[in-house]
Amino acid sequence: KGTSMIDALVNDGDLVIMEQTQAWQDGDMVAVWLKDRQETTLKKIYRDGDRIRLQPANVTMEPIYVDPANVEVQGKVLYRMGSGF
Repeated sequence: KGTSMIDALVNDGDLVIMEQTQAWQDGDMVAVWLKDRQETTLKKIYRDGDRIRLQPANVTMEPIYVDPANVEVQGKVLYRMGSGF
């Protein structure tokens, strides 16, 4: 839900096919459980010093910086499909 990934061609209501994994590399698009917020978000993920940067693919939105202990990667995107496909 939302518009944080529109520049990666993921629009509100689109479906994404994911591989369940906790492994990731910088730049992967992943579903992340943010423990302190009790919410899941879809973002590109990067190591940024001693923290994690969750980068939206929308130039109007700021990245989210989190402590690695607060992040649980649930899976990474393999394929996306929606109104643009």
